[in-house]
This record gives sequence, structure tokens and C-alpha cells, in this order.
Amino acid sequence: MLDARLHALFQDYADGHRHPTNRLTHKIAIPLIAFHVIAMLDWVRLVEIPGAGGYMLSLGHLGWVAAVGWYLTMNVRLALLMALFFAACFPIAAYTPVWAVVAIAIVAWSIQLAGHSIWEKNRPAFLKNMAHALIGPLFFMAILTGDWPPKPVGVRA
Repeated sequence: MLDARLHALFQDYADGHRHPTNRLTHKIAIPLIAFHVIAMLDWVRLVEIPGAGGYMLSLGHLGWVAAVGWYLTMNVRLALLMALFFAACFPIAAYTPVWAVVAIAIVAWSIQLAGHSIWEKNRPAFLKNMAHALIGPLFFMAILTGDWPPKPVGVRA
């Protein structure tokens, strides 16, 4: 069951993503965009963690904590799944060359914007509401887990 705030955000997001091809482009592009954002933020090293063998705290880690913290205020299960997905991006990013992260960013954003301009014929939702930059990944996680769309009353999952 989704809390009212998350339900409203998902409904608003869904309203701007009705075309099936646009939704497909998002299922491909959003995980890639989340990956490249985490990878690029991880390039910004902030401080060495004492006693961690030279491990550096990065802007990516702070973004991960902030995003997951916000998700936790709305849905613990989805937040934990997103925490795992985001956490998996760090070691993958560590082994991904810079040129590949940049290429992923260009391809993913091209796919995403094509979905909106060619099929949906509207602007990306985050241009209307910046919260949608974080809602997009959570929305598609909710689709994967069967938490969205909501089931009609009396219908079992």
C-alpha cells in the first residue's frame, strides 16, 4: 500500500507517461540515467574515511543517502530496493571507464528525450516538478514489484 503523497506523485508521473513506447524508453533509460548520475557524482571525492583504507566519501554517497532517506519517508520496501539498486551502481561505476559513463549518459538521455518528443509529445515530468527526477526510478521500481498501478478495491494481487 502506498502512502497518499507517493500515490499522488506516482499518479502525476503516470499522467505524463501514457504512451506505451514512451514507457518502454523510460524502462531502458531511467536505470541508465540513475547509473550515470551516481557514477558522475562519485567522481566528486569529498573526504577520506578514517580507518577505511583510503576509501573516499563522495558526492555520490551523499546523494544516495539523501535519495534513499526521502524514499524512506514514503515507502520502506521500495526505498530499500532502490537503496540496493543505487548501491550496486557504485562498484559497477568504479570499473566503468569515464568515456563509457559519458556515452551511457548521452545515449540514455537521447532515449529518454525521444520518448517524450516522438511518442508522448510532452516535456519530461521533472521539468514541471523536480521531485520527478527521483520519482521516475521509484515509479519503475514500483511497476517491477507490482506496487503500481494500484489494484481496484476488492481485487487481490
